[in-house]
Parts: sequence; structure tokens; C-alpha cells
Amino acid sequence: MATSAISEPKLMLTLPGDAIRQIQWRFADRFDLQMLVQSARGVARGPVAQMVAAGERNSHEWTPAKNEMLLTFDRAGITAAFMEPEEGGFISGPKNLALSLAAFELSWVDGGAATASLAGFLALAPIHERGTAEQAQRYMSLSAPPQPGEDRKPWRGAFVLTEPIPYVGVDTGMLSGKVRIAEWKDGSEPMLQVDKRGRFITNIAFANFVTAAVNSDDERIKSSCVIILEDTDEGTFDHGTATKKLVHQLSSTGDPIFNLKVPASRIVGGYTVKDGVIVPNFTHAEVIEAVFRRTRVTVGLMTAAKLLSAVEPVIRYQRGRFRGAEGAKPGTVRYEQGIQQREDALHRLVDVWATGEAAASLGFAAARLFDELDPIEKQKTAILAERGVTGGRAELKALRDSEQRAIELLSLRADDPRHAELAADPLVQFVLKDAEANVLCPATKLWNTGHGANMMREAVSLMGGYGITEDCPGFLASKWMDAQLEATYEGPEAVQRRQLTVTMTSEVFLAQLRAWKREMRHIATTHPGTGACTLASAIEMWLWTLHYLQNATDASGGRLYHGQRQGVTFPMADALCWLLASRTQILDVLELEARGASDAVAAEGLEGTVQFLSDLCHTQAAQAAGEVSRICAELVFGYREHPGWDGIGCSTCFSADELEAFEETMPGISAMATDVVAIDGAHPDKAGPCAACTGANDFLRLQNRLCSCLSGSRLAKDRAAETVSKVMIPEALDYPA
Repeated sequence: MATSAISEPKLMLTLPGDAIRQIQWRFADRFDLQMLVQSARGVARGPVAQMVAAGERNSHEWTPAKNEMLLTFDRAGITAAFMEPEEGGFISGPKNLALSLAAFELSWVDGGAATASLAGFLALAPIHERGTAEQAQRYMSLSAPPQPGEDRKPWRGAFVLTEPIPYVGVDTGMLSGKVRIAEWKDGSEPMLQVDKRGRFITNIAFANFVTAAVNSDDERIKSSCVIILEDTDEGTFDHGTATKKLVHQLSSTGDPIFNLKVPASRIVGGYTVKDGVIVPNFTHAEVIEAVFRRTRVTVGLMTAAKLLSAVEPVIRYQRGRFRGAEGAKPGTVRYEQGIQQREDALHRLVDVWATGEAAASLGFAAARLFDELDPIEKQKTAILAERGVTGGRAELKALRDSEQRAIELLSLRADDPRHAELAADPLVQFVLKDAEANVLCPATKLWNTGHGANMMREAVSLMGGYGITEDCPGFLASKWMDAQLEATYEGPEAVQRRQLTVTMTSEVFLAQLRAWKREMRHIATTHPGTGACTLASAIEMWLWTLHYLQNATDASGGRLYHGQRQGVTFPMADALCWLLASRTQILDVLELEARGASDAVAAEGLEGTVQFLSDLCHTQAAQAAGEVSRICAELVFGYREHPGWDGIGCSTCFSADELEAFEETMPGISAMATDVVAIDGAHPDKAGPCAACTGANDFLRLQNRLCSCLSGSRLAKDRAAETVSKVMIPEALDYPA
């Protein structure tokens, strides 16, 4: 009888290198970004790693060694990555992906170093996003590193938003910082008096200027604004005392005090005068929204870098765990594999690795999306301005027709003639990308730093007691602690969840999510090993649950889904993040498979790499499905009153005597009865009759399908674990312990 051999799956030979990542994260054709990555990596694994190893994290103060790090950033081109070529930079156009890649490389070694770099960009971001042309030219040029032949020091900036308790980090709409008119002579520019105390301000120890959020304390100034303060202005520019942080010690943090007189031209974005009142063109909230919707993504990628950087040190530790012991001789399994003889150690590391891959995929997808959105947003503004539409509310009203056109586009097949027409409409493209960005940005920040911090604890635990020592390879303990701070940067988890509860229910985004569900079903037909089918079923369950919650009430008749019911809305936001991360991870692997063969370096061992990364996708999709199923089930059933052993609760129960009568005409019915009440009132020993599933039968059907879709996910995890046990790693880390 003829037999056919089952081919063994290919194993990944080495850890994914630059050629793989450049394809996955879509910068294989960007030589400028590749050079930036190499420069940032050289700084991170050289000077920064040496600083950490030398104990520079043990000081709260801003030391000469830390200051030298800034000069190293300048020399490596990291500082200039934010500027346009005419401002002293070297990258033209949107730079969200560029800054994300640089931060990723720095965070691979130390989050504080990345923060020191990013905080300078954050200070400039209000000027970049909403400043006047004159403001942008001045401060960008001053902050750029000196060009050859220039004899000057670059300016350093800080963003001063948060304020002393009770305001710090609680509500950015509440400002104790004040601005009032100090002097306003006829025919002259108004002079403003700014009084601001900051709290937890990064880069403040060496800042030459700050962009500070303040509220009006004068009836001649309307609303709030962001204003630029320089250390040479008249008054007090006090850098304040250093914050005694337990984390991110390579960045400067302090509590500054400002009491300065500045010209009104320093208001970010400029102002107009109406009836003797200064009206800033942008409130501080409008500036913050434009800034944070981009910079939150970079912070999320800082935690993703930590997770992926932990893989190699953990593998090295696990394999060498028993070497030197009497019973571990070279050539034996105990000597070669160490702890990796055991499935538990491998499976837990697979979970860490899969999380890191998903977090990186989600973050870089969001960064690329903002690079695409930025020019379209400018185009949208120009188009609406030509139509005489200005202002936030007027724009929202004008875009309603474009929203409906965008939803129609998502429902059309690619070969439909109307598809090309709608896709060519810049306003439709803006609506689509804006709706997606409004979700991906907070999702990246929430999931990467929140769940990522939990998984960093898992990574540290895989190192045993070594993980919490100062000389732990890869600085894993420091990275774990740093991740806790990153979870609070630019708004803690509650802020991101609040934003998601608003943006994830937009009609345009929900139409996109339904399209992504169809996309995953299609991918599952050609790549079933990615877990795409599992993910599609989980998306379907999430969509069903959202619709149910928006139309259901609790046992007391209260609406379930509304802004103040965060016990409902926040878990749904969490569940969505799992879905988004898993989807982008799958898409990155498909991109690698499609383009990897054309790259000479990536093509070597490509089949094994794609197989391993696909298995990680399947593992992550199964975890995402489990989280979505758990959260949705709790929300669908958790707000129903459980029946008790009373008259109402027992209305659907069988009594013993009627069941006996039924048995005469329907033999076997007794075996199907779950809740039977005896003549004397005795009943099964439990809380009450089993709860009915009225109105939720469709949910149970979806949940049953989702459970079936998990088929193969543990087999994928087993394959991934085998690869982890055999993949080759370098002899030593390329930066010091």
C-alpha cells in the first residue's frame, strides 16, 4: 500500500534580522530610515548601554555623562530627525515612522534614553503641529544640531502641561497655570504675564525654552492657549528640583516654576484681536489633541522594544542554566538545553515573544498611518477652506457626506466602477484614515504599555532570581520598571480607554472593522496557520456584543452602554485592542512572505521564519480570542439578575410530580430536566435555577464557533516552542551587562 510522508515544518534558523524587520515594518525602500536605525542602534548599544552598566541610572540628578548623551544624539543625527531639511534635518515630509524607529532602537537598551530624545521633540510638537510659520522656523532651526562651520549650541526644549497636585495627570482640561495682560500700549504688541508651575516635566534640567499650557486669568484674553517661554525672558525661569524617580533616570524630570513676561506673538499658532480681546487661534486642548494623537504611538513602541529585546537574554539564560553543574556535561540535553528541556519555560517565552511581535506591529502600523494621514489632512483643510468651511464643528458637519461615501466605499468590491471613483476622493480618504488613526493611536498606547508591562514581568520571571539583579543581561529588571512609567505617559490607561469609547463607535470605524473581518476570513483561506479565522470570529463576537450593549439594559433598567458606565465601555475598549494588535501582526507576516523572496538577505531561511512568525500570530490570535470571549461573556450575562429559588425564579422549573406525569407520555424527559423542585420545596444545592439565555442565543452560537476556531492554536504554540529551543543566538549580547 502506498504511503506519503508528511513534510517536517521548516524551523527558523536565527533571530529575525534587519532585512526581515525592514520588510515587515515597511521601510525596506527607505534608505534614510535604515541609516537612522543604524545610528540610533549604535548610540543605544554603545554609549547608552555603557552609561547604564556604569550606574548612571542610580542618580536623579542631571550629570555630565547624561548631558554628553544629548551631544551623542546630535552627532548621530537623532536630534535632527524631527526637522525638515531647511530647518537642519535630513528627512522630508512626515516623520512619525522615523521617530518611532529611533525610539524603538533606544528603548531596546534604555527607556530613559529614548525619553530624553523624545521629550525634545514633544516640546517642539505644539509648534510643529499648530505653530505659525515664523514660530516653526525659529524654534526648529534653533533646536537643530549645528551644521559644519556653525559655532552654536542647539536649544533644548520641554513641554510643560502637567501641574502640581491635585491637577497632575488627572485632567489636562484643568489648568492652574495662568496668563494675563501685563502691558498693552496703543499700536504695540501686547505683553503677557505668564505664571506656571510644572510637575514631572521631562528635559527641564537643561531646557532653554518650554511650551507651556495656560488658562486665561484676564477678561481681555479668551480661553486657554499654549505659549512659548524662553530662559532669557524677563522674570523667573526656575528649572526646579529633580524628581526622585525609580525609573527612566537617563532622562531629566523636575518641577519647574515660571513667572515671565513675554510678547503675545509667543502664543502657539498666533492670535487675533476681537473687540479688544486677544483670541488665541488654538486652545491648549486643540494643540494637545494634535500632538498626543501622534506621540502616544511612539511611547507604545518603547514598551514593544523592551519585550522583543528580552527574548535573546532569556534564551541565553535558559539554555545555560545548568552548565557548570556536576550532572551537566557538554553534549548532554541538560547542558545544551537547560531549562528549555521543559515545555512550560518555552511556552511562556513564546507568549512574551508573540506579545512583542504584536505590539511592534500595532505601533508601527499606527506610525505609518499617521505618515499617510498628515498630507491628506493638510489637503482636507485646504479643500474645506476653499469652500469657506473653517472651525472644528463646521468641518465635522461638512464631512458628514464624505463619511457616508467612505462607508459605501468599504462595502464595494474592488472591481466595482464606483470603488475607484470614491477611492480617488481626498475627503473620503481623509475620513477613512482619520477614523482608523483615532482608534489605533490610543489602542497602541493602551495595549502596548498596559499589557506589555505585564508581559515584561513575565520576561523577568523567566530569568529566575537573576532577573531582579543589577547585572541581569539585557537590563530586564530596569526595563520592567520603566514600562510602568510608560503606561502613564501622555495619559494613563483610563485616558486611552475614554478616548477609545468615543472613537471606536463611529460609523466609519465600525464599517472598517466589518471590512477587516471579511479580510481576515479571506486570509484564512490561503493562510489558515496565521489564526486569521480565529481573529475574524472574535471580531464578529465583539461587533455583536457592542450592538447588544448599545441596545440593552441591566436588571434595574439602566442603559448599559453610555459614557459614564465605564464598567461596560472600558472592557470593550480593552477587548478591541487585542483584536487590532493581532490583525496588524498577521498583516506584517503576510507582507514578509510576499516580499521576502526578492530580498537576498531575507530570502535565506525565509520559509522557516515565516512559519515561526505565523505560529506566533496563531498563538496571539488565540489569546486575543480568549480575552474577547471572556470580556464579552461577562458583559452580556453579567448585568442580568441570577434567578433564585422563589416563585419568579422557579417559574421555568419542573416540579417532581409534573415531571413524573410527563415521563408517562415522553419517556426520557427526566434526563433533560436540569432544575426540579420537589413537592416539599427541596431543590438542587446551588444559587438558583440555571439562568435563561433569552436574547443571547446568537451570542452563544458565536462563542461556540469561536471555541471551534481555536483548533490548531496549541499545535502552533508547540511548533513555535520547538523553534525557540533550537534557534541560533549570538555568543554574547552586543551591549554590556
